[in-house]
Amino acid sequence: MASVTMTGARQSTPAHGDPLVPRLLLARGLRTLRESAAVSRLDAAKAIDGSSSKLSRLELGRSRCSTEDVETLLTFYGADDDERTTLLALAEQTRAHPWWYDDRSIVASWVRPYLTAEQAAKLVRTFEPQFVPGLLQSEGYAREVIRRDHPESEVDRRVDFRMRRQRVLRRRPRPLNLWVVLDQRALWRPMGGPAVMKEQIRHIMDLCQRPNVTVQIAPSGVCGRVEGDGPLTLVRFPQQGLQDMVYLERADGASYPVRRDDIERHWHVFNTLVTEAAPPERTLRILARALTTF
Repeated sequence: MASVTMTGARQSTPAHGDPLVPRLLLARGLRTLRESAAVSRLDAAKAIDGSSSKLSRLELGRSRCSTEDVETLLTFYGADDDERTTLLALAEQTRAHPWWYDDRSIVASWVRPYLTAEQAAKLVRTFEPQFVPGLLQSEGYAREVIRRDHPESEVDRRVDFRMRRQRVLRRRPRPLNLWVVLDQRALWRPMGGPAVMKEQIRHIMDLCQRPNVTVQIAPSGVCGRVEGDGPLTLVRFPQQGLQDMVYLERADGASYPVRRDDIERHWHVFNTLVTEAAPPERTLRILARALTTF
């Protein structure tokens, strides 16, 4: 039986936590055990009275698996005691509530996987063609962006949520490594007037001083390289072997390509955008020049 190289101890489920990474690790572990045992996906699905599609979602980390189903699969695969302990602990952790759970009434279903991943990520790479991305927004700018699409009664709560989301940039001991390529049109698009825009540009300048934040300004029109001409975000996790996440946010939802060639293609697109944007050492000068236009 192949060894599952993960560690963990069984524990009670916390009220809040990070269910995404345990779910992905559990998915990888179960898939490794099934393949090592030479069990077909269909036979494994039958063992838990499910379908092949259900098992496929489980092995991709797209759905949570009950502890009972995990125990059944582990027995079916002939897992040893260490493998059982590790994977059952991960199954327990997948029951935790993500950090946004208490605010789920204002968090669209399609953005939830990304928000969970963002907090667990080692690094995030994002291209934004229209607006300053959420992790870089000042409070005043965020308020104006949110007002465009939501009732005034929700604005304060949504702004507070966005500001709390940014804590990941100050996380200790390892803050999120963020690299942003920003279309220059986002700097010229006024949101809330000159005072708000000046505050926002200064905020980006301050963040650029942090060693974990890199911002590049791209010339207008490069968004045509991105599928759908919208934002592109790439997420990498610290756990070795976990597949990167691609998040494509659009006006009415989002997509998460999972095929390896699609993921590689989107990394290639982002890396191309990096080469076409002004180098990071010019960012502060570009922002200082933009500051004088408001």
